[in-house]
Amino acid sequence: AGAMLPHAGFFVTFALVTVSLLCLLPYIYFVFTFLSPISVIERICRNAVRAIRDGIHAEVKPAQRMTLAAIDELQDVTRGAIEQGDRSIAMSGINGMAAIVYDYSELRPALPEGWFQITETIGRDPDFVALTDDALREVEAEKIWLETKVFRQLNALMSQSAGKARDVANLIGINTGQMAKDLGVANPALLSLCVRSFNSFLRTTINARDPRTAYYLMDRYREVAEHLLDNGQGDRAFEIAGFFSEYGQIGHLNGISFLLDAAAYDVVRLIEHALELDSDQVDPLLDVLLELDEEIREEKQEDSLLGVRRSQIQLATLLLERGDEHRVDRIVQDLKGERSSRLLRLRAQLESEDRPQFWELTDRGSNFSYLPVARRQYLEPLYQQLLG
Repeated sequence: AGAMLPHAGFFVTFALVTVSLLCLLPYIYFVFTFLSPISVIERICRNAVRAIRDGIHAEVKPAQRMTLAAIDELQDVTRGAIEQGDRSIAMSGINGMAAIVYDYSELRPALPEGWFQITETIGRDPDFVALTDDALREVEAEKIWLETKVFRQLNALMSQSAGKARDVANLIGINTGQMAKDLGVANPALLSLCVRSFNSFLRTTINARDPRTAYYLMDRYREVAEHLLDNGQGDRAFEIAGFFSEYGQIGHLNGISFLLDAAAYDVVRLIEHALELDSDQVDPLLDVLLELDEEIREEKQEDSLLGVRRSQIQLATLLLERGDEHRVDRIVQDLKGERSSRLLRLRAQLESEDRPQFWELTDRGSNFSYLPVARRQYLEPLYQQLLG
């Protein structure tokens, strides 16, 4: 019996060690879950929203300070993820910033007037310290210091992502467009901020020589303009079309002529949408399309104009289908200065292209050279006017 005691002691000890280790498993799981980057991002977002809620009943300045700190911390995590090439964490951080804006929009009505003032806490923040007094007064008057903070952070992340992490850059565009559509109609100041942000994103991607991201951003930007047309804000949609023209030409001047093609394509899409709605912006948008290449018509690089001319011809077939002879005549008059060889080249391209989707993997996928089969019959009467 005495010989059995060492064996019994060993098994009891082994059993107790095993039970102790099993008891540690929930703790280890909790620690790893608590410290995982996704959990950290979620916790930062909750802290930001909690700080905003504190601004309703508690003192404003400490609440503002905590909110700014949470947004900065979220940007730091996202920036570090981009540097390390961890796209899933970076994208979670981008989504977290958008979530803060959405939660904030629900809390805004309950916040006191003092919350929206540019206090010393906000004025000393790195994202505001360089702003002029006029710019700060504008932010204060429009009550958008928090949204401005978030979008300045997103612009910095766009600069870091352009040309390196396109999916992260695309997500910034997706979230900006969604916020503009979901929140911008009811909050004109936020809508203007989203528009300025899209313009900054386009400038950033052009400077980074990243045309694929730029033309994807144009697609999301166009969706915002279409939404504005749907909601009776055609003047804002027309403003966005003007920015398409401007940044298309900037891209061309920087050796990225493809962006001019994309701008023409997106303006045509806007015109098509405006026609469906019978909007009063059809003719102003048509003006943008016809003037899109005006500044570069005298260039020797005439191939850069082919994409614009192609889009004009595509729109003309739609107008002929609708029996809109007056607007067709405007396009015809604009096209008549082109050499017949170039016009015939475009016709052959439109008649032969049968793939609505581009033949490579792209984020947008659209084939700019595709003309719906039903509208190809109108090429003949159009070209009779052009070449007759």
